[in-house]
Amino acid sequence: MSTDHRDPRWITTPITPDLLRGALDLERTEHGILPHRLPARARAQCADPQLAMVESQPSGVRLVFRTRATAVELDTLPTKRLYVGAPPRPDGVYDLLVDGALTGQGVVTGGRVQVIDMSAGTTEVRPGPVGTLRFTGLPAADKDVEIWLPHNETTELVALRTDTPLAAVSDRGRKVWLHHGSSISHGSDAASPTSIWPALAASLAGVELVNLGLGGSALLDPFTARAVRDTPADLISLKLGINVVNADLMRLRAFGPAVHGFLDTVREGHPETPLLVVSPILCPIHEDTPGPTAMDLSAFGEGRLTFTAAGDPADRANGKLTLAVIRDELARIVAQRSAEDPHLHHLDGRALYGEADAAELPLPDQLHPDAATHRRIGERFAGLAFAAGGAFAASGR
Repeated sequence: MSTDHRDPRWITTPITPDLLRGALDLERTEHGILPHRLPARARAQCADPQLAMVESQPSGVRLVFRTRATAVELDTLPTKRLYVGAPPRPDGVYDLLVDGALTGQGVVTGGRVQVIDMSAGTTEVRPGPVGTLRFTGLPAADKDVEIWLPHNETTELVALRTDTPLAAVSDRGRKVWLHHGSSISHGSDAASPTSIWPALAASLAGVELVNLGLGGSALLDPFTARAVRDTPADLISLKLGINVVNADLMRLRAFGPAVHGFLDTVREGHPETPLLVVSPILCPIHEDTPGPTAMDLSAFGEGRLTFTAAGDPADRANGKLTLAVIRDELARIVAQRSAEDPHLHHLDGRALYGEADAAELPLPDQLHPDAATHRRIGERFAGLAFAAGGAFAASGR
């Protein structure tokens, strides 16, 4: 098919909210539409560049439409990340699903480049061109098409074209699962957007995903709690703890009340929604050693990005947080609150990835799971949360 976008066989359809799922806000830019995973009011309350970067990376965000088209094109303006001193990161992957089955994958080259110097603490954005994603050879029959945007690459949507008309997909009656967590939930080191563990779990359970996994930013922020509170959802899970340790953000005295406050806020909007609190998966460097988490400079000099715990285990006596301390505190808080909140549940994250898993599938950078581990965590979460006796039992297909 001709790639001339003036060819009358191409039909350009405006990218409107009814074609997008998984975003909490859509910002109009000079190029098109930028999906956000936090609302504008939340973004205005925090100037952290890490949060700004990750909430604009469209993890779990996808275009969904019904069409007989055999060819689809999507123009986007991606923002690539380049870490000074580290090997270039691969281009973000787009996943094409046809009637729920993974049918194709692609990348968009070009775009902006965000140059991050971790040792200097500086960031520079270099301009770049819009690129085109193209899928051809689709079956010439009515079908549901989903294009999952790269989970780790900020993506402005510029234009959507097909060779026959498309329409928004009507509500299929599936329940909406809203999940909040750290970079592990965001999808760090997963192979593609539909292979991050929350997307895998949602697919297995037959639910619609809203993913508020925010790399480095699951920090019990009140504005995030309000975003969860105000987002329609049938099921909610909160995976808490690892980023609080990574940032050495607070002590035990502050952590407990902060968790209570986060849960109180969520319950203002979802008083009886099944709510699952998930503690951290096993992370050996921080099980008994507090944060902060530091980059391993010796490995970085070799072109590898790995992390280490920079805290002192002796500081646990002064209230510094480790993953072991956080798991105990989360279990205690849920047990206390569930006496009056029968829809509140707890899951120990080591049931998703524990000691035996770490021996078989160690965390490559000491912090984030690889693609195989994402699959394991997703399958286990689906089995534990959605199966009989789980917090979300009878809530999927």
